[in-house]
Amino acid sequence: MSEELQKKIAEAIRNPQNVGELPEADAIGTVGNSDCGEMLRMWVKFKQQDGKKVIDRATFQSFGCETAIAVASLATELIRGKTPEEALSLKTEELAGELGPLPPMKIHCAQLVEGALRSALSPDQQQQSPPNSRHGPHAPLVAPDETAQAD
Repeated sequence: MSEELQKKIAEAIRNPQNVGELPEADAIGTVGNSDCGEMLRMWVKFKQQDGKKVIDRATFQSFGCETAIAVASLATELIRGKTPEEALSLKTEELAGELGPLPPMKIHCAQLVEGALRSALSPDQQQQSPPNSRHGPHAPLVAPDETAQAD
């Protein structure tokens, strides 16, 4: 991994955005990779804007590598204000945002974030998640840093 990418990841980890549960979420998506032990859960809250349903806020919790946490932090900012369709159209490398291209050994980290986003935005998940559901059908995850606060 390049030194520049390592610096960008370290910066994102120092000040992660949108970490933690979103109790009033409209949708929750969880994915995990048993091969490497990483899991990521994403909460999404919608609002009506100009007659369209758009993402008002998204938060996450991750049990995984720093790259997955950095990508999730950036992705939750990137999808704000987008319709579910617009968010779903983002490619894995777009979700990594300002981190830039990830090396092949780290692409799975962005794919984990993409999977959680797709899970949360699937029509079934949006219809089945009660507005005040804390965890949906999945077990709770631990935030990457218990002292980190969602903004």
